[in-house]
Amino acid sequence: MKWSVGMWFLVWLLAMGLTAVPAAGRAADPVKIGFVYIMSGPFATYGQFAKQGAEMAVEEINAAGGILGRPVEAFFEDSTGKPDVAVRAIRKLVYQNGVDCLIGLDSSGVAKTVVPLMPEMKTPLIITHAATPDVTGSVCNKYTFRVSVNLAQNVKAAALLAAETKAKVWTTVGPDYAFGHQSWEYFQKYLKALRADVTFLPDDQAAFAPIKTTDFSSYITKIMQAKPEGVLISLWGGNLIDFVRQASEMGFFNGDWEVLMTLGAATEVLYALGDKMPEGLWVGTRYWFLGNDSPKNVAFRDSYVKRYGQFPSYNAHGAYAALITYKAAAEKAKSVEKDAVIAALEGLTVELPVGTVTIRPEDHQALTDATWGKTASDPNFPIRILKPVKIFPAKDVTPPPEETGCTMK
Repeated sequence: MKWSVGMWFLVWLLAMGLTAVPAAGRAADPVKIGFVYIMSGPFATYGQFAKQGAEMAVEEINAAGGILGRPVEAFFEDSTGKPDVAVRAIRKLVYQNGVDCLIGLDSSGVAKTVVPLMPEMKTPLIITHAATPDVTGSVCNKYTFRVSVNLAQNVKAAALLAAETKAKVWTTVGPDYAFGHQSWEYFQKYLKALRADVTFLPDDQAAFAPIKTTDFSSYITKIMQAKPEGVLISLWGGNLIDFVRQASEMGFFNGDWEVLMTLGAATEVLYALGDKMPEGLWVGTRYWFLGNDSPKNVAFRDSYVKRYGQFPSYNAHGAYAALITYKAAAEKAKSVEKDAVIAALEGLTVELPVGTVTIRPEDHQALTDATWGKTASDPNFPIRILKPVKIFPAKDVTPPPEETGCTMK
């Protein structure tokens, strides 16, 4: 059969229609975000809270049209708190899932292993929990950012509080890895600069417990026998919960020493302890749900409570805030191309529930206020709250870039 010009034209129209309809009807490719947290074991509540915050951010962003018109798709991996597991999880997210950005990390030890590998994976990583100063310091790189208060900022606030007490002889209880040892090192450095009359007990009279510890009685006894005037406690998660319960039974909190808990106001800890958390202790946190009454914080807090039936922790806020920050950077760059987002993150200022945060371009550390408060009971809340709350401005607790050891690569 000889085809006429009209028949050829009809075939062309049909071909155009068949190819155009799927293209017009196809949803935009998703923006893929990989989250890596501790999702199992004694610290799993931290990862579970983070996942809830992340899921809430994904839902809100997608309901509002996504990022640059593209929906967000989240992938979650369990680091188990182990460096090798975390590295495998991140490689999977980058090379198999093809994520555009990574968010998470709980352990400072994990972060110090993961961060040096980011230039190989050429993918932005926004840290929301791991607090070692090294990841925005000695091992910093162009791919790594932190949106939360780091150890140096939080401990500087602790030192400012300690300087106002009568305690002159200090010791510590902390985890026996980077976070615990660095917390003690920075505390000594900052407090000595503030108070020339303070002294610190030697490390053999301090208590550094392996992270797998569940029985803290020997460590508690060691500190009580040392008779310090002040104790810095940098334990966190399940370790801190076990310590507080056992220390209460042994009369530790009835002693004549000042007690500062660097992460005692994590809501994961406060919910687990309930009325077993002693009152009148200075405790720190990276976010406090009653820390301010800004519209963003009220909306975040109320939405979280409505969705999950609990007040948000700093881990929930961290994951939520990191995704909001990524969205702001992508919109600033008008792209989700990785290098464009990295450039946009440097120097970015964003409004988050915790307050106004700026990511410093020199080391990629967030300039964010540090929050502390005294534990108190309130019949309107199922957990201990902070009363009073003391906010330390970022400018007062953040080391200058030249002191961080960061040489951006």
